[in-house]
Formats: sequence, structure tokens, C-alpha cells
Amino acid sequence: MIQAVGQCLYVRPYVDDFSVMWLAESTAVLTAGAMILMYIGEVLNELKLGNGTSLLIFANIVSSLPSSIGQTVEQSKTDGNGAFTLAVFFGAFLLSTLGVVYVQEAERKIPMQYSTKFNSQGAGLSKSSYLPFKVNSAGVMPIIFSSSLMALPATLARFTDNGAVTSVAKFIYPGGAGYIPVNVALICFFNYFYTFLQLDPKDVAEQLKRQGASIPGVRPGKNTREYITRVLERLSLLGSLFLGFLALTPGGVEKLTGLQTFRGFAGTSLLILVGVATDCARKVKSELVMQKYSTSIEDFYKK
Repeated sequence: MIQAVGQCLYVRPYVDDFSVMWLAESTAVLTAGAMILMYIGEVLNELKLGNGTSLLIFANIVSSLPSSIGQTVEQSKTDGNGAFTLAVFFGAFLLSTLGVVYVQEAERKIPMQYSTKFNSQGAGLSKSSYLPFKVNSAGVMPIIFSSSLMALPATLARFTDNGAVTSVAKFIYPGGAGYIPVNVALICFFNYFYTFLQLDPKDVAEQLKRQGASIPGVRPGKNTREYITRVLERLSLLGSLFLGFLALTPGGVEKLTGLQTFRGFAGTSLLILVGVATDCARKVKSELVMQKYSTSIEDFYKK
């Protein structure tokens, strides 16, 4: 409701009959629309097709692709090197997609030693005994946090005439002198923060100790916590560099080709598309495997 009020106040200069009643009605409509979308998302969750809200965002992004591609082709016709521009543009898009898929699926597998999982010959550990850490475990959240904070000065500048706020907004606005360094710095910070928020090394080390598991060559307890912290720090650095490069790629391609039709389709949208697509594929595969069993898990436990 607060966000709906903010949206209505943002479009106030373009509303001829602005009043308290119009504000209340528009806020109610926007809030009701959000609740309907939440309901549809829950229905999609019940159908076991993946995260319902993510699927709705996925559909929204995909629905804009045909018009964006058409506008890109039309805009390239006005350029003398239209074929070369299109080749560079869609080549960068394809390479970015492949890079996102590769990094999103990349894992750092730490071998684990369980007291009850040695093979019968005593020749070593089971092949499945490892602790996986995603290279980009934070996903798209650091980019979202960074873009939200960088948009805050511009939003405040619309409601105030303060010169300092206006100067900061121009400094970190796309094209400004501080846009790239501030954006990359915020992405690195939030990626590091979000990674350790999801995976607390102390908690992971304690869980491994309770399960009777240990990392070969590393003593349980404090040493395991320090080892996991060191691994996560390196992974968060790699993930931050990847996210920073992905966030800056659309701007670089735009300067190189002069095409602005995909300005709204940034690296964030690409991460969402890949993440939702891979998640849905896993969910569908697991459901297909479960259909091969004659008894469902619920019926099994009831019996």
C-alpha cells in the first residue's frame, strides 16, 4: 500500500483531477492487483511448476522480447553498418547468456569425510560425499540492492531542491563519473554480505561436527570454520566480479553499437531468466521421476 501511494504521487503532475478520493481509489486498485498476482503465484506453487512469483516475472520479461527484437532490427536499419551492428549486439547477448548459465551452475565442491560412509574396501570416500558451494550463491539480489540504492538520490531529488542531493544523483546516474565504480563497489559489498548471510561458516561447521563429518586435512571446529570462511570469501570475490561485469555489459554494448532498445533488458533480467528456467527444469524433472513410483510419499507415510 505504501508503494502504491508512492506510485500515485509520482504520476501526480500528469493527473488532471488529482484528489484524495482519486489517491484512495488508485491505491486500492494497485494493492488489489498485487494481491491477485500473489494468489496466482501461490496457485503456480501448488501446481509444482517452480516458484510462482518468479514465473510471473519470467513471463513478463519474455513477453517484452519480441517487441524489443523488432525495435532493434528497425533501429539498426538506420545505421550504415546495420548487419555488423546486429551481429555484435546479438553475439554479446548470446555470450552473456552462456556466461550466466555457466556461472550460475558452477560449484565449488569440498570433499567431506563421514565416519559411516567409507566403501567396503576402505579405498576412500564415497563419490557423493562433498559439500557444494555455488560460485554465485547470492543470485541477482546484489544487483537489485545496488540499483535500488543508486536510484535513491534521483528519487529524493524529485521531492527536494537540495543542491547536494542533486549533485550526488548526477554523479551516480548512468553516464556519470561515479556510476561504474560506485555500482561495482555496491555489488561487491552486497554479494559478500548476502553470501555470508545465507551461509554462516560457524553454523555450517557446527552442523558438520554434529553429523560426524569433517573436511580431509582440516580439524573440526574452529579450523573448519576458518577454512569455510576462506572459501566463501574467494567465491564471493569471483561472484562479485561476475555480477559487476554482467551489470556493466549492457551499457558497454550500447556504447559500442548505439542501440538502446535493450536498455531495460539488463543483466538482472538475464539472471532472472536463467535462474527461473533452470529451477523449473529441475522441478519438472523431479516430478517426472516421482510419477514412476506407484506410491506417493504422503501415502507411504500414512501406511
